[in-house]
Amino acid sequence: MIILSINSGSSSVKFLVFDYNEGLTLATGIVERVTVGNSFIKYSVKGCEPTQVSHNCPDHKEAIQLILNTLVDRNVRVLDSLNQISAVGHRAVHGGERFTKSVIIDNDVINTMKDISDLAPLHNPPNILGMEAAMAVLPQVPHIAIFDTAWHQTMPQHVYMYALPREWYEKYHVRRYGFHGTSFLYVAKRAATLLGKDPFKCNLVCLHIGNGASINAIKNGCSYDTSMGLTPLEGLIMGTRSGDHDPAIDLYMMGKENITPKAMNDLLNKKAGVLGITGKYTDRRDVQIAAESGDEKARLAIDMESYRLKKYIGAYMAALGNTDAVVFTAGVGEMSDLIRARSLEGLESLGIKLDPERNKLAKTRSAETMISTPDSKVKVFVIPTDEERVFIEDVVALKSGSYNEHTKFRYAFQDPEYINKQRETEFKRECDRNPKLAAVQVKPPKR
Repeated sequence: MIILSINSGSSSVKFLVFDYNEGLTLATGIVERVTVGNSFIKYSVKGCEPTQVSHNCPDHKEAIQLILNTLVDRNVRVLDSLNQISAVGHRAVHGGERFTKSVIIDNDVINTMKDISDLAPLHNPPNILGMEAAMAVLPQVPHIAIFDTAWHQTMPQHVYMYALPREWYEKYHVRRYGFHGTSFLYVAKRAATLLGKDPFKCNLVCLHIGNGASINAIKNGCSYDTSMGLTPLEGLIMGTRSGDHDPAIDLYMMGKENITPKAMNDLLNKKAGVLGITGKYTDRRDVQIAAESGDEKARLAIDMESYRLKKYIGAYMAALGNTDAVVFTAGVGEMSDLIRARSLEGLESLGIKLDPERNKLAKTRSAETMISTPDSKVKVFVIPTDEERVFIEDVVALKSGSYNEHTKFRYAFQDPEYINKQRETEFKRECDRNPKLAAVQVKPPKR
């Protein structure tokens, strides 16, 4: 069974082709500069070097047609025919309060997403464009929407409501929604498997730290609280997003600099965060190199980001009452031993004992590792996220009629014997280069 996964942005369309029966990713890629000119497709096929080809894409339908033409191109050899595609999964950032799980896309789903587009004006419109374009080009197969916000619909009202005029919620649906839901779902289920526990008897604090970053308190296997709010702007310090700050600052600066609401939104989303602190960096690797070279603003960025992470970890552990594990994932969470160490520093009284050597070794996106000491009351895992795997399983289950909300559905990757074949192969290569890496890998307890 071949599944096509699509993530449509305002000027780009990412894609992945997955062979479900073989458990293998056949191709990944992106079409960039859609609608803006000089567009091109960049793709990587299993066993081949990445390739880039220029092709004008004035709209998303043309971009998706380009993807499909590339997949069946005889020189590329991903698919023999488009008839091999059994279903298409679409990333949908914001589902509001309507969607608590992935759904088959129909006119009602499209219209609902359009109705709440003002909640995610940067994300929902291009998501919808991608869905409509793909459905026009591939009308014979089911199309499924996988919502980032769905995972967080278990949050209780006293957590998701803001202390703002009630009519804002009643008229405009202003509340906390949270994001990175598919990532949190995956790492939460995997953490429970590594602990050898029923996922609905697990309390976890999970940190998805990349250019965008959020943290999730998971109580009895369900999302209880999360740092992002109505939009992905609230919470942690991110690559270019401000995260938490006094909202009066925005009003103050709008008056001082005559800044419009749209311009302020752009500033907070695109020119703040780590970029705002350092003046030039967003990539944490660049920040660390600069800090080690004596750049005081880079050092400050590390101090500020780590401190914000630590505050949230402590707050969420207090909210949970007891915590089984802290989990790091996404680019920075998986690869930055510095950010992990600094964010956990001084939390021994909460039951967290970090193993410095294991933490330094645990830099892989191909294996699950444990960076806490064996006697640490609260385990600390680094679990490479796999949002695409969630996409694929939701799509397959919806197609077969066996799908349900995650509280009533068991994913294949929850099986202690589950293996990601491609990651396993890559990890073996990494261990050949650094044999010590194998020592930090953690596996589920035997049944």
